[in-house]
Amino acid sequence: MTVPPPPSPSLSLPTVVSTLRAAGCVFAEDEARLLLSTARTPAELSAMVERRAAGLPLEHVLGWAEFHGLRIAVDPGVFVPRRRTEFLVDRAVDLAPRSDAVVVDLCCGSGAVGAAVVAALDGAEWYASDVDPAAVACARRNVTGGEVFEGDLFAPLPAGLRGRVDILLANVPYVPSGEVGLLPPEAREHEPLVALDGGADGLDVLRRVTAGAPRWLAPGGHLLVETSERQAAGAVEVFARDGLPARVERCDELYATVVVGTRPGGRDDRSR
Repeated sequence: MTVPPPPSPSLSLPTVVSTLRAAGCVFAEDEARLLLSTARTPAELSAMVERRAAGLPLEHVLGWAEFHGLRIAVDPGVFVPRRRTEFLVDRAVDLAPRSDAVVVDLCCGSGAVGAAVVAALDGAEWYASDVDPAAVACARRNVTGGEVFEGDLFAPLPAGLRGRVDILLANVPYVPSGEVGLLPPEAREHEPLVALDGGADGLDVLRRVTAGAPRWLAPGGHLLVETSERQAAGAVEVFARDGLPARVERCDELYATVVVGTRPGGRDDRSR
């Protein structure tokens, strides 16, 4: 009779912490606890620790990310939602009509932003798009009660949304092309370039969004984008060029900068 091999020995918390710390993980203890609580078997834990020590983003190793109180599925190769982007969600929720908001999430990635906004707005009508098929598949797992389309920005959205959108979210890529190589290895090696590279000055995708936004926003509707602090003034100019008066809002705690532009008019003007 063949005797099965003994199970792999379980890694202890101190051992995992030591391994992660040696690999350069700054928050080794917190990450170790997450890995230990997520792994279902000793062998799975060992593989997860190995992948994390090799530089794979923690969220790709775990298969999920904590975002705005939700557990968001994050598949390998999909952009990992950043905690600072929770400020974008908060501002969107504050600005949205409470009863019948129409929300569109461009460059949706994993769908984290849309999922968080919809969770906070009971009864919201939600749509999203992304050009990356892997991101679209991931977003469809994360957001129920809405539709996720594969395609470039507004192109795949239903035409019936034009002039109806109350909240247009666009977490566009805004890293200047020449600075992508300066990003941490976790981002530049494991996240899609299309989710990071914003062109020469980091505002190329934003320009395309603001150019199309007035045709999709309802009167008084808002376009919200995340950007860097040093790009904020340039982003406001881009908004203004396309007829969207804008303001900059900042959160020092999350080191987040959001630009909010508004289509002139108001909700009562939709039918005019």
